[in-house]
Amino acid sequence: MKFFVTGVNGQLGHDVMNELNKRGHQGIGSDMADTYAGVADGSAVTRMDYVKLDITDKDAVSKVIEAVKPDAVIHCAAWTAVDMAEDDDKVEAVRKVNAGGTQNIADTCKKLNCKMLYLSTDYVFDGQGTEPWKPDCKDYKPLNVYGQTKLEGELAVANTLEKYFIVRIAWVFGLNGKNFIKTMINVGKTHDEVRVVNDQIGTPTYCFDLARLLVDMCETEKYGYYHATNEGGYISWYDFCCEFYRQYGLKTRVVPVSTEEYGLSKAARPVNSRLDKSKLIENGFEPLPTWQDAVRRYLEEAKL
Repeated sequence: MKFFVTGVNGQLGHDVMNELNKRGHQGIGSDMADTYAGVADGSAVTRMDYVKLDITDKDAVSKVIEAVKPDAVIHCAAWTAVDMAEDDDKVEAVRKVNAGGTQNIADTCKKLNCKMLYLSTDYVFDGQGTEPWKPDCKDYKPLNVYGQTKLEGELAVANTLEKYFIVRIAWVFGLNGKNFIKTMINVGKTHDEVRVVNDQIGTPTYCFDLARLLVDMCETEKYGYYHATNEGGYISWYDFCCEFYRQYGLKTRVVPVSTEEYGLSKAARPVNSRLDKSKLIENGFEPLPTWQDAVRRYLEEAKL
């Protein structure tokens, strides 16, 4: 199959390209930079085709993707700076990327009659209660601009196409780019104590594992909404930090605090980020490994 992948300078797009290469698929990667700007690890994205693309430019999207004629588009590109998205002067820019850019890609996929996979987020829900969110739940109440614009992206895909996958993920970490593990290990090396939120509950997602699942999906016609995070149980950010500090060998004290006590975030965060992933098994997809095992493999690869 031939794939077009957006956002390959990010964590997930990088791993998706590597997964395509491993399977012998043809992958064409895109992002905003003139050339590939991610980790130089000899990965597929540095060896395979790369094209500069601004997804908010409708004509450019149409021209580039129509020239490629992919069987599937995996749309990883997004505005993901959650707190910055709350700035009044950034809201329309965020919407232009997450909603408008996604609409541009969906329109082109419709023209080409190709599959589209859109990455979304638990932030489309209000994060209340303790019950895991079902993938086909339509009780949308985003708490922040990022969540609202990602929801608008979901609706753009679902209202434009029939051959689509919408995959909601949470707490993402990967080799290419910044993430919570990398940040907190760096902080832990220079501090005796760190404060981490313990009342937001969810499950981490390792990009390396997720990339395999996304390609699995695109090789089928089992379209629809899905939730995908690693297995291993629901945890707090505090639990997560304690585990990767333990695996890394850091003795830094981790102090659990409430979101209110932490108080540094401009954007409201969902307290309940539990995602129900049972639909994966129901449709014959292999679940992701446990997050504990994913942390172990990530630390081995990242060499922090």
